[in-house]
Amino acid sequence: MEKLSDPQFLRGAQFVCSAHVEREWPQDQGSEVAFAGRSNVGKSSAINAITGHTRLARTSKTPGRTQQIVFFEVDSVRRLVDLPGYGYAKVPAHVQRHWEKLVQRYLEGRTSLRGLILPIDIRRGPGDLDLVLFKWCELNKLPIHVLFTKCDKLSRGAASTALIQFNREIDSECVTTQLFSAHRKVGVEAAINKVLDLLRN
Repeated sequence: MEKLSDPQFLRGAQFVCSAHVEREWPQDQGSEVAFAGRSNVGKSSAINAITGHTRLARTSKTPGRTQQIVFFEVDSVRRLVDLPGYGYAKVPAHVQRHWEKLVQRYLEGRTSLRGLILPIDIRRGPGDLDLVLFKWCELNKLPIHVLFTKCDKLSRGAASTALIQFNREIDSECVTTQLFSAHRKVGVEAAINKVLDLLRN
């Protein structure tokens, strides 16, 4: 566990595979932390900032580009997982259904999953699908850590107020929160520590 106290540990993350179907997933052992969230909230940018890479997770100006589950190996028994972004209206209905089923099977059946990192655009707040995810995690006692992304787009006071209001409304033992900006490197260290903490379990 000593290496998990090193903030540089996540820099060792490397691409393993992009899986369209369950049989392509790596063996279900060890510990995984998955990144979920709506399209275009900065999920890929968050993964890159937290791992200290620039292109580990593919970023795109076109929401909905990630159409499979992407696995990154940190070491032989620990992984980071990039789940397809949800809620993008321009994606064909059959593709959206495929994503939903794939992600549902992952969440419900992956025994190595230790927690979720959920980026949410602080300017927009949680959407309906985010709230569904909160309820599911609470029912299944799965930790979920919210990154309020793009907090640099608001004043410090407005960002803090939005965070306080959200915490008051959610009030769940499974949910923790923080402010985050990949662009300005706000909250990156705290996010790294949270991911490392989840991977210890």
